[in-house]
Amino acid sequence: MRSVVPLLATVALVLGAEAQTPKSPKPKAKAEPEVSYPPAIPGGKDIVTDTSPDFLKPPATLLPGVAIAGTPPTVDFAYFPGQTYRGNPWSNWGDSLFANGKYYASIGDHLAPGGTAFIYEFDPATKKFRQLLDVKKLLGLPAGRYSPGKIHTLLTLARDGWIYCGTHRGGTRATDGDKDYKGDWLIRVHPVTARAEVVSEGPVPGHCIPTGLADPQRLIFYGGTEPETRAGEKSVTFFAYDLAARKLIWSGFGGPARAMIFSTSTGRVWFNVDSLTGSDLVRFDPAKPGKPTLVPGSIGLRAASDETPQGIIYTVSHAQKDTVAQLYAFHAKTERIESLGPAAIGTNQYITTLDADPTGRFLYYVPGAHGGSEADNSAVVQYDTKTKTRKVIAFLHPFYQQKYGVTPRGTYSVALDAQGESLYITWNCSRGTRVWDSCALTVVHVPASERRL
Repeated sequence: MRSVVPLLATVALVLGAEAQTPKSPKPKAKAEPEVSYPPAIPGGKDIVTDTSPDFLKPPATLLPGVAIAGTPPTVDFAYFPGQTYRGNPWSNWGDSLFANGKYYASIGDHLAPGGTAFIYEFDPATKKFRQLLDVKKLLGLPAGRYSPGKIHTLLTLARDGWIYCGTHRGGTRATDGDKDYKGDWLIRVHPVTARAEVVSEGPVPGHCIPTGLADPQRLIFYGGTEPETRAGEKSVTFFAYDLAARKLIWSGFGGPARAMIFSTSTGRVWFNVDSLTGSDLVRFDPAKPGKPTLVPGSIGLRAASDETPQGIIYTVSHAQKDTVAQLYAFHAKTERIESLGPAAIGTNQYITTLDADPTGRFLYYVPGAHGGSEADNSAVVQYDTKTKTRKVIAFLHPFYQQKYGVTPRGTYSVALDAQGESLYITWNCSRGTRVWDSCALTVVHVPASERRL
């Protein structure tokens, strides 16, 4: 009997092995195609200009009720300089500005912990770029120290002639190995001289600055920060910083996750506490600095426009699962909130920048900020605040992919010129890669026929 037991056990093992379905090996991830740096337009040109009826060809995803422009725009396209190596990835995260006849935008390599970010000026008269700021070079930190790979705040040109911004880490643990890290930096750069300075290192100690804007007249920087992973803090901190006196005015937990409403006429700022979905709306008044005051009502706030001549600031919500992005009108003096309806024109709901034209009549935006905008043919949208209608003024995909081998896949960085005629968009682009691999600029010249009041 002793000899039978091992035999039965062996049979059972064999039968069990035969009954099991062999596991198929996991398919190997598709290798990313090699792309060259710096990115270049085929044919060797620094910038190309096109107009085509293809800019008005809609995708199958276009929603009912969304109009398409009758005249295709003229569009300039160029890669930003400075992208001489592979980033992780090269990308834009902070909103841009148009001032004094020129466009200013930030891009970064998103590398951690030793990354860098740049600010560039683009002159539409000469169609040339000029580098104003290299963050890593400005900070001049020793090897091994953390340096930020992003500018995640708005760029603001203040009345003193300087452009202000804040920096942000390239990854959630990017600063963990830097024992000397005091917090991220408030920086300014002069667009005429390209002189750059650190305004403050760690205005909120140990925190980076993913959200921020400056009051150009009162010279106050407003920010929302995030702590280091190792700090154990979870709440966003809101702070107000006096740029002229270089001192903190106020800071406290319960800050803006990604966006604020700012009123140029009153100097006040509003934001949702620790939320992207519109929970508690609060107001900070620099005339009475202190803990932000709760405001009645609820508003979606992932991005906000400048204040229009009518005293209105437009916002767009952050769409969650099974919801859609909504547009809102915020009346700055009365704090009245008006819901305007959906913002999307297709499948993409994520919108991170809104720009109002000088008349306050039209809003411009690009759905699909964090990638995937090509699913809606990389649509550039004009919203008519009078008729409450959406119109696509250009579909940039697949035109650029077919002609130049590049797909515009999303943006956090859009600005309109002073006349409301040309829309400047800094794109996160793919040249066949699964993720972004480069940043490029398009200047969409909106036909006069599409801007009639």
